[in-house]
Amino acid sequence: MKEYLAKNAPKLGFGLMRLPMQGDVVDHDELCRMVDLFMEKGFTYFDTAWMYCGFQSETAIREALVKRYPRESFTLADKLHAGFMDCKEDRDRIFNEQLRKTGVEYFDYYLLHDVGGERYDLLTEWDCFNWLVEKKKAGLVKTIGFSCHDDAEFVEKILSEHPEMEFVQLQVNYLDWESQGVQARKSCEVAAKYGKPVIVMEPVRGGTLAKLPPEAEAKMKAYAPDASIPSWAIRFAASKPQVWMVLSGMSNVAQMEDNLSYMQDFVPLNDTEEAIIRDAVGLINASIAIPCTGCAYCVEGCPMQIAIPQYFSLYNLDLQESDDKGWKPQEEYYERIAARRGKASDCIGCGACEAVCPQHLPIITHLKTVAEYFEG
Repeated sequence: MKEYLAKNAPKLGFGLMRLPMQGDVVDHDELCRMVDLFMEKGFTYFDTAWMYCGFQSETAIREALVKRYPRESFTLADKLHAGFMDCKEDRDRIFNEQLRKTGVEYFDYYLLHDVGGERYDLLTEWDCFNWLVEKKKAGLVKTIGFSCHDDAEFVEKILSEHPEMEFVQLQVNYLDWESQGVQARKSCEVAAKYGKPVIVMEPVRGGTLAKLPPEAEAKMKAYAPDASIPSWAIRFAASKPQVWMVLSGMSNVAQMEDNLSYMQDFVPLNDTEEAIIRDAVGLINASIAIPCTGCAYCVEGCPMQIAIPQYFSLYNLDLQESDDKGWKPQEEYYERIAARRGKASDCIGCGACEAVCPQHLPIITHLKTVAEYFEG
């Protein structure tokens, strides 16, 4: 484990969840440019998963990274998600397919993904923790861990019952740091208590922290005119002592260049910057109605094909607009998406979305709100 979790490793990881797309297909050329830039600057950590980018992420990184660089020059993380399993036998079926899709002979990091609630029960029933230990013994995985979208008490339950886990992947960002729902700070403290390094997911909260209320952005720009708004969020997560790696889901070269500009020679936040972020949190909490991270787990199983994260984002954006702006584009975006997909009002209340939501949002209720707002 110490070999892989080097203390001086660059703290930025390339999250392969929101890759550049051309329609419904990953943009290979743009991804290659991003991979090349990332590697050129000395960053080596890549994070994929079975279902990312409509199940294309693993194959895309094979073509852009694995086939183009020596195996020892990068590290690759992949995951097993109980939501895409039906039985114990699916463990090896999915794992073997992941090896094939990524084109590697082993994974540097492998996670039991989104461990919590009923999924923890299923992973336990299917003996996935011991299974993962055996994969490590066989040399097919170098370092084992889990990700969790649950409260600090549940993180402690997992770590106390499975001390063999070597790291924890948690949702950490300044909006969730002190929240009662996500409990990012408390969860990081639990990880530190058990001596487990933290890998951060959702540092920009699915893009929520890339565009802030004008007053919050003004305070950040007044202090650091050249710093991007997302940089504050990623530096916040990377500044925490428990954090070993921060994953950023970059979608184009411009985002990659921005992230590398401040993470290559990373400087932790100072006290003034921490205070500016605390002020921003207060302003954001007053303007965000639906705290969706845009992970899109809810979309795959929706029988009505409702673009749930997009609708929630449009709703939040519309509420953040100033009242005197006049014409606002969100309703037009909504109507165009709804013409291709199910409308918010098409929800039949089956609950499939709520069963897989990492944030445990009352999606059905929120969809009713969105339908009333945009559809009248």
